[in-house]
Amino acid sequence: MSQKLNLYWLGAMTMAISLSVGALEKPADFTSRVPLSVTGEGPWYRLELPLAVQLNARQTDLSDLRVFNAAGDVQAYALAREVAPTREERTLTDVKWFPLYNAEGAKETAPSVRVQSSANGTLVQVQPSSQLEAGEEELRGWLLDASGIKAPLQQLTLDWTSERDGFQRFSIEASDDLQNWQSWGEGQVARLTFTDERVEQHEVGLPGLSARYLRLLWKTPHTAPTLTSAQLHSASSRSLPLPLVWSPALSGSSAKPGEYTWQLPMGMNVERVQVELNQPNSLAPVTLYGRRDSSLPWQPLSNGLLYRLTQNGQDVVLNELQLPGQTVQQLKLTVDERGGGLGPQAPNLKFAVRATQLVFLARGPGPYSLALGNGSVKAANLPLTTLIPDYSPAKLATLGAATVESGTVITKTSTVTSSVTAPTDWKKIGLWAVLLLSVAFLAVMAISLLRKPPAKS
Repeated sequence: MSQKLNLYWLGAMTMAISLSVGALEKPADFTSRVPLSVTGEGPWYRLELPLAVQLNARQTDLSDLRVFNAAGDVQAYALAREVAPTREERTLTDVKWFPLYNAEGAKETAPSVRVQSSANGTLVQVQPSSQLEAGEEELRGWLLDASGIKAPLQQLTLDWTSERDGFQRFSIEASDDLQNWQSWGEGQVARLTFTDERVEQHEVGLPGLSARYLRLLWKTPHTAPTLTSAQLHSASSRSLPLPLVWSPALSGSSAKPGEYTWQLPMGMNVERVQVELNQPNSLAPVTLYGRRDSSLPWQPLSNGLLYRLTQNGQDVVLNELQLPGQTVQQLKLTVDERGGGLGPQAPNLKFAVRATQLVFLARGPGPYSLALGNGSVKAANLPLTTLIPDYSPAKLATLGAATVESGTVITKTSTVTSSVTAPTDWKKIGLWAVLLLSVAFLAVMAISLLRKPPAKS
């Protein structure tokens, strides 16, 4: 009998879960809606989220963002926070090379040498540590001077002369002081002739590390060829400015001299602030604090020197502070007034957050709209690699574009008004009625089973 009761209750719970899952989110569940226009080839579209739109969210991480089609169906979407792009700068440098001799038949792996270098480490002369007689010396390899290259080394290109064609195999070692050497593996170049064709390989890959000197030692055969050219390819990555979106100017307040506060529309991950300096020749050492709400203590975020100085008839301005990107909703700026202060009125302030892209998969009839403003819903965004099965950064750049329609005014929907004027959802009421009746029926059956006398044997 207990098994029957468990089955009855399991059936009731399953029905309840099915009803709750079936009650999908609707556009009316959100306080703000923004029409979207799409161009280009779908079915994926990419939208740069304007900050004015983001400020209508009720959740800091935009968990309450949704995309709907014309029929009110939710669209699958992903959010991508912009990261600072990098630019790789590649350089090809001709380097000096110095021969490394050893006694013929010597068992030492590396020749012993005496080195003369300049104050900045550039090699001037490299000689064997002991004088070798003519005919006794053997060219074992070459020492390359890379002291003038500061970027990581990516590739080595050699040219040489040799009595016969074939492969040239050698070990590669790196050092910064000519005393301690680190193995960078082995290299191979080749010059081959086959029938009437000539095949040459001059490039050798390097591990992408920095070093002041390279040592190339031939093993088989022991005698190295004569180099005629040595070039090193280096590459360095330079971070470009982080893509940011800026807010309109916010007015603040001042409770006492040298202290100003601002209230943000909602909690934001602020990356940078800009303080408006109205008066020429302003100089202000400042410290910026932040917190999520007034019940929490202020936390220091940044400090620096803000100024607007007139030089040669032109203004030289530094009015920005960089922040760590943590969530704040209130900002406070304290000013060391020994520099003259910023006046009794709080200056206007702009804040910047990291640019965010929305990518959605268009399904069903357009036009499409963006909805925000619901503090109770959970995040529904997918990873980009799930939304776009063959995702790559290059593919992201080729997606169709979605934009907020020009001149669009964000539609605000009062939840109180909508609850009064919304038409009665008879379907939902009927489903809940069926659920309640089913639960009541199961309860009656359970009671009757409990009261039924046990069968006589």
